[in-house]
Amino acid sequence: MTYPLIIKRYPMINLFNYFRRISNEVNIGATPLGGNNPIRIQSMANTVTMDTEACVEQAKRIIEAGGEYVRLTTQGLKEAENMREINIGLRTQGYMTPLVADVHFNAKVADVAAQYAEKVRINPGNYVDAARTFKQLEYTDDEYKAELEKIRARFVPFLNICKENHTAIRIGVNHGSLSDRIMSRYGDTPEGMVESCMEFLRICVEENFTDVVISIKASNTVVMVKTVRLLAAVMESEGMAFPLHLGVTEAGDGEDGRIKSALGIGALLSDGLGDTIRVSLSEAPEAEIPVARKLVDYITTHQDAPYIPGEVAEEFDFLHPIRRKTKAVRNIGGEHHPVVIAFHWEGNDRSNPSLMPDYIYTGRALPEQKWPTAYIVDADVWTEETDTWPAFNLNNLGDIDKNPAELKFLFIPYLMLDQAMPVLKNHPEVVVISQSMHPNRLGEHRALVHQLMNESVQNPVIFFQHYAEQDLEDLQIKSAADMGALVFDGLVDGVCLLNQNNLIPSTAVEATAFGILQAGRLRTTKTEYISCPGCGRTLFDLQTTIARVKAATCHLKGLKIGIMGCIVNGPGEMADADYGYVGAGRGKVSLYKQKECIEKNIPESEAVGKLIELIKANGDWQEA
Repeated sequence: MTYPLIIKRYPMINLFNYFRRISNEVNIGATPLGGNNPIRIQSMANTVTMDTEACVEQAKRIIEAGGEYVRLTTQGLKEAENMREINIGLRTQGYMTPLVADVHFNAKVADVAAQYAEKVRINPGNYVDAARTFKQLEYTDDEYKAELEKIRARFVPFLNICKENHTAIRIGVNHGSLSDRIMSRYGDTPEGMVESCMEFLRICVEENFTDVVISIKASNTVVMVKTVRLLAAVMESEGMAFPLHLGVTEAGDGEDGRIKSALGIGALLSDGLGDTIRVSLSEAPEAEIPVARKLVDYITTHQDAPYIPGEVAEEFDFLHPIRRKTKAVRNIGGEHHPVVIAFHWEGNDRSNPSLMPDYIYTGRALPEQKWPTAYIVDADVWTEETDTWPAFNLNNLGDIDKNPAELKFLFIPYLMLDQAMPVLKNHPEVVVISQSMHPNRLGEHRALVHQLMNESVQNPVIFFQHYAEQDLEDLQIKSAADMGALVFDGLVDGVCLLNQNNLIPSTAVEATAFGILQAGRLRTTKTEYISCPGCGRTLFDLQTTIARVKAATCHLKGLKIGIMGCIVNGPGEMADADYGYVGAGRGKVSLYKQKECIEKNIPESEAVGKLIELIKANGDWQEA
């Protein structure tokens, strides 16, 4: 199937106002999902599934943190059978939270797990299809059809078991584990991920099985957002409304994991897509729950916001967005990567010039200590000093004509844009700084850029995001969520974060801005780590290992390094990583160069040193 380039104005989505997508209700134990139910929060245990006591205790910690579903890995029949004991252990202590069994590679395990878990996750990439080999295989139409019949023959009996036991299922597609069959027909694309899911969904519909949840995940936020948007549109075109489970897989830990998750998940939630979320952090599972809760609570406040009038630009394609065409002004817009503007920079560390803001707004006067960057001052005090540029607002809009600067900034909110439009049309050297104090600032920022596109105005746009947070995590989550759709829509020429609270240093605020751009694959300023959150399959101490790998490689700006606990998504999810560190057995690690395994079964104690040797051998090493 070739998905048409339809739905340029995807009718289910209001780009400027929050409306949650209407989905079917799915029964999952005593906690239904979708429909009119709230957006659910969940996590996954990283304990060994055969250790009943450890699983029960960790599930309790997840539940007490606010988790509404708990998932456990069931890599074999004995683990699936032990879901019964874990379920009993929780119920006898008064915990009624549904359990989810996670199945890969073995359809028989799913049959057993369906008897003891309230929901079973299967992966279309390895439910019937053989494990991915990354080989270029060819399928004739008849061979491809025969493979689909094989899926149906195996999948329908599983659905019957689920019907009998009132068990829900999740069809969970991962970018890293698409089958060779799907790859042969669609390649490593959003269309391939969607079709991998739709093959199973169509069987569910034919069999009148409706307790189905869907997830399509990737560590690449661009792929993840594009694919979920496309899936929702394709389901709509085929009359389906199954609820969506959202997540950025292998998001990592610390600020990177939070920003990456909030950017990708937040972009989709802001457009009303998503009925349950899991924030995948390489940390203790219960640590994921507060992050997810903050994200959901922040986005859902948009439903009470005043209506934003806006008109979608004819050229904008929600399902296949490209970067908005702008005329470059110095290093802003055009083909340049997005810039970062700081407010009253207080940096005192020149050791990482990659995180130095491109411009610093200082208001009425330049600072006594100047940094190696450009400065923005208010237009009425601008003195044409080298590397300084004037900023205007509605009060002095008429002075733009008289100002000789080759770069000018205009602070303006969406509802005042009409007044500035004649000036912008005559002054391509003006960079717009979009301001919003609206409860749904994303909607106003989007509306401003769409109005520019409708007027054929190509001035670059920088988004000014203004907060007053006391906690850095809150700032990371909110600012990434507010920027998410703008990033994936191709609208970002720059970002300016301001947090009016001295509890968060300006260096941390700007690091957040750079982190947002890196998470959206718009600008690279540091090493990127693709690390899984861990589960019962993980073959080493994940958090300790990540810390060791980061300590040795964090200075390698521009490299992507995958740190994966097992083989399920390892080579696939880190397919665009430069190097991979993957659990191969208890205390053993295999090293990858992109998708190729270079060295197998290295003792864990030697693996980081061997990774450094591999990076050096390929000429990618730099001294710190």
